[in-house]
Amino acid sequence: MFKRAAVLVMSWGALLAGCGQDSPGDEEELISNLVEAGFPARDIQVIGEDVYVGGDAHVSLQASREMLQTEGSAEQYRTTNLVNTGAVTRICLNPTATFTSYTRLNQGLDQAIINYNALGLCFSMVRGPNTSCNATINVTTMAGTGGSSGFPSGGRPYNTLRIGTGLNTASLDVVEHVITHELGHALGLRHSDFYNQANSCGSGVNEGAGGVGAILIPGTPSTSYPGGSLMNACYPSSATGEFTSTDIIALKYLYGC
Repeated sequence: MFKRAAVLVMSWGALLAGCGQDSPGDEEELISNLVEAGFPARDIQVIGEDVYVGGDAHVSLQASREMLQTEGSAEQYRTTNLVNTGAVTRICLNPTATFTSYTRLNQGLDQAIINYNALGLCFSMVRGPNTSCNATINVTTMAGTGGSSGFPSGGRPYNTLRIGTGLNTASLDVVEHVITHELGHALGLRHSDFYNQANSCGSGVNEGAGGVGAILIPGTPSTSYPGGSLMNACYPSSATGEFTSTDIIALKYLYGC
C-alpha cells in the first residue's frame, strides 16, 4: 500500500476563489510564476490562503519569484530555491505542544534530525527552542497520515512542517520517513518522481518538468522507481525512514562541506 505525503483536495476550479496572499493580485502573480516555472495548472492547489504544488509543498509569493531568477534543466531533484549555508549553520526545529503530545510523532522528529545530522552537512539540526540557531522550522500537526512543507525562501529553509496526527499509530519508520521527506522539501528538494507520480503512487500526475525550478542534481539518476528515494511522492507501508544512496549524494552535493 502506498501513501501520499499529503492529501489536498482542492481543484483547479478553486484557484480563483482562494483568499490569496497579502493583496488581491498576489495570488494571481504567484500562480502565474509557478506556471512559468514549469508547474502544470492542474498541479497547483489553493487551500485557504496558501498555494501548494506537488501535493505537499507550500510556495510563498517570494519563493515563486525566486524560481524565475535561475534557469535549470528539464529534469530535477531540487528547486532553484536553496538554503544559504553561509548564513545558516544551525537550524532549530520547534515542535508545538500539540505535536509533542503525540509520542510517535515526537520520536519520528528525533529520528529525522538524526538522519540529517549523520550526513555531516554544512548545517546541523537541533530540537528547539535554541538561541544559537540561524533559522527556525516550526513543527505542528494536521489531519490525516501525510505531511506538508514548502520550499526555501530568502536563503532560509521553509519555516513550517505539518505532520498528520493519524501517523501516531503508524510504525516509527513511517513517521520518520514522512518527517524526513518534508524536511527535504524545506531544504529545496522536489519529488524524485515529479514527472510521473505513478512511479511511487501507482497513479498520479506529472508535477511539471519544464525549465526553471526543476533541476537535476549532478550524480543522481533522472529516473525513479519505488523505494529508490525517500523523496518519492508516495511512501510504501514498508518504508524504513532512511535515506537511499542517491538521496545522500543529492544532499551532500547541495549542502556538503
